[in-house]
Amino acid sequence: MDVTGHTRPADHGQEPRKAASIRDVARAAGVSHQTVSRVINAHPNVRDETRTRVEAAIETLGFRRNATAFALASGVTRSVTVLTANTTLYGYAATLQGLEEAARAAGYSLGVRVLTPEDDLDRTISSAVAGGGGLMVIGFDRLGASALRRIPADVPCAAVVEAPPHGRRPPRPAVWADDREAARAATAHLLRLGHRTVHYVAIPTSVGTGRSEGLRAQGWRAALEEAGVTPPEPRGGNGWDAQTGYDEGERLAGDPEVTAILCGNDDLALGVLRALHHAGRSVPGDVAVIGFDDAPHAGFLTPALSTVRMDFQGLGRDAFALLRGQLESDYEAPAPTFAGTELVLRESS
Repeated sequence: MDVTGHTRPADHGQEPRKAASIRDVARAAGVSHQTVSRVINAHPNVRDETRTRVEAAIETLGFRRNATAFALASGVTRSVTVLTANTTLYGYAATLQGLEEAARAAGYSLGVRVLTPEDDLDRTISSAVAGGGGLMVIGFDRLGASALRRIPADVPCAAVVEAPPHGRRPPRPAVWADDREAARAATAHLLRLGHRTVHYVAIPTSVGTGRSEGLRAQGWRAALEEAGVTPPEPRGGNGWDAQTGYDEGERLAGDPEVTAILCGNDDLALGVLRALHHAGRSVPGDVAVIGFDDAPHAGFLTPALSTVRMDFQGLGRDAFALLRGQLESDYEAPAPTFAGTELVLRESS
């Protein structure tokens, strides 16, 4: 009730309070709106006493900088749209997390556009570009790689990609890990354990056509050939998930000559482990298994999964730095310094 004893209307029936503007802050602090702008953008040529007064007014009024107005005034649109064909698989999700962390730290908003095979890629890209800012592509698969090739040259863009073939570079600034060397090292480890050969369950690749091999398959093949071993026919290549791994694992488990398996990711390895268990083949007693990526669940499987650790979050952060260098004329993008890969040995090998 108010002081007259009458009941006031509920708050949700009132008009929302108008947001404070930069000029409201200027009046409250007794400065010009240009000075407020300099404080917001951390300009060095502002006296400490003035900066403190402006910041107090911002806090009191609950002022929030209008991103659109800032973009018009500064020439910088602080938004990024990520184009990706997947947000659930560990490598994609961890890369996206690294991108989001770097964008948030730099004051950018991040949007995600999930690509599907049914999309008109040119229309999807055009829609993403219309929002302003820059584009980031996670190009671990053919759909993402195709989108990266279609982005107009005048659009700020960077990408995280599967390592390109020797002597070639991606069409836009990009970062990647050395999947080939990582797979070679994992295969060489299994051979050193005394296995006569190593079978491979492949992930889909972003390069080539048909059943062209990706970098992980190439590294596996190279290690076998260096040891004088004729590589067996790789399995899979048509999926990333545990069901695909299980299906291929069933076929491999039925061959008593199979004693070592490298999987293109940890989800495939999860399916392979289950198939071997159902076939009565112990790991690592009968068959050694190594995965790829070091997803969070890898160390908690039974047996704990040996795998190749990939710094996907680092790749995301480095890729954002490449894009930020295109969006901000006064920002010098550092050279990528991501940690690369590491073979993590656990119970399964």
